[in-house]
Amino acid sequence: MAQPTLHDVAARAGVSIKTVSNVLRGVEGKVSARTAARVHQAIEEIGYSPNLSARRLRTGRSHVIALAVPDLGNPYFAEVATAMIGAAREAGYTLLIEETGGEAGAELGAAEHLRDPLIEGVIMSPLALGGDALAQRTRSMPIVLLGEREPDAEYGHLSVDHVSIDNAAASRALTGHLLGRGFRRIAVIGRQDHAPYATATALKRLEGHRQALTERGLTFDESLAPAVPGAHYSKEAGARAAAQILTRGERPEALYCFADVLAIGALRAAHDQGLHAPHDFALAGFDGIDEGRFTIPTLTTIRPDYADMARQAVSALVERMTSEDPVPPRDIPCGWDLVVRESTQAASSPS
Repeated sequence: MAQPTLHDVAARAGVSIKTVSNVLRGVEGKVSARTAARVHQAIEEIGYSPNLSARRLRTGRSHVIALAVPDLGNPYFAEVATAMIGAAREAGYTLLIEETGGEAGAELGAAEHLRDPLIEGVIMSPLALGGDALAQRTRSMPIVLLGEREPDAEYGHLSVDHVSIDNAAASRALTGHLLGRGFRRIAVIGRQDHAPYATATALKRLEGHRQALTERGLTFDESLAPAVPGAHYSKEAGARAAAQILTRGERPEALYCFADVLAIGALRAAHDQGLHAPHDFALAGFDGIDEGRFTIPTLTTIRPDYADMARQAVSALVERMTSEDPVPPRDIPCGWDLVVRESTQAASSPS
C-alpha cells in the first residue's frame, strides 16, 4: 500500500498543498486555527508522515536542526530543551535532541553531525569542547553555543555565536540580595576554578559573587567555597559539598549554590544533620528550574528567560544557515530574573 502524500492530506482536509506545508512547518499563523485543526485531523486519519529526505531533494533544505546538551536528567537542560522545541517549531524547524554526557568527543561529534546529513545546524551547550577543538571540525556546520565564552579562548576565527545571560551580573544580584537580608558569612557551592573542569559559567558566577562582597567591603573567604569536582553539577555534588561545609568550624549564615540541583542536594544534607533552611541558614540557587517552586522551603534563585534564550538561539542559527554573506561571531544576551522565595527570609539577627 502506497504511503500517504502531501496531496492526500490536502485533499482530505479540503485545503491547498501550501496550507498543509505551512501547518507541517509550524507556521500556523498563516492559517486559521480551524483550518490548522482540520489539517492535523487529516494527517492523523490517513497516517501521513513527512519524508524529510524527499523534502531535502526538492528544496535543498531539510528544516531539521539539533540541540546537544550534556545531561537531560538535569532539570535545567530539560527546561532548555522544552523551550528550544517550541522556538524551533515557531520558526518552522524540526528539532532533534542529543545528550553528550559532557564528553569532548561526543560534543565534537554533535558539532559535526557527519552521520546525519539532514541536520542543517546545531545549538549546543558544551562542557568539555573548547574553541581550539571546534576549529578542528571536518564539517563546517552552522553552530550556536549556549553559555559564556571559554576563558582566554579566541573565537574570532570561528563563525559561532554565544547566547547567554550575564552570569556575573546575575550572581552579583543574588549575592547582593543575601547581603541585603543581613547575611554576611556566605558559603558558595559550585566553584570550579581548576582545569579541565573550570567552565566559563562557573567562573562568571564566582566573579559576580566576589564583586558583590567587595562592594560591601567584605573579603571573599575561599575556605567557604570548596571546589566541586567534575564538570557536572548534580544533587549528589551539592549534598557532598554542603555536608563538608556544615560540619566544619563556624556554620555559614547562607549557602549560595551555583545551580538549583546543588541547592536541592544541600537541603538533603542539611536535613540529615537536623538543620533546616531558612531557620538555620539561608539558601539560594541558580537556574530557576520548576522543581524549586515545590521544595521545602521554596527556593530563591536566578531564573533565565528560557523562552528568550531559545528564540535568540534559534533565530541566530537560522540566520547563519540562510545568510548568503558571512555572519561574524556574536555574543547575544538574554534576560533573567531574581526570584525571591522562602529560602532566604530575613536573618533574625543581622550583623
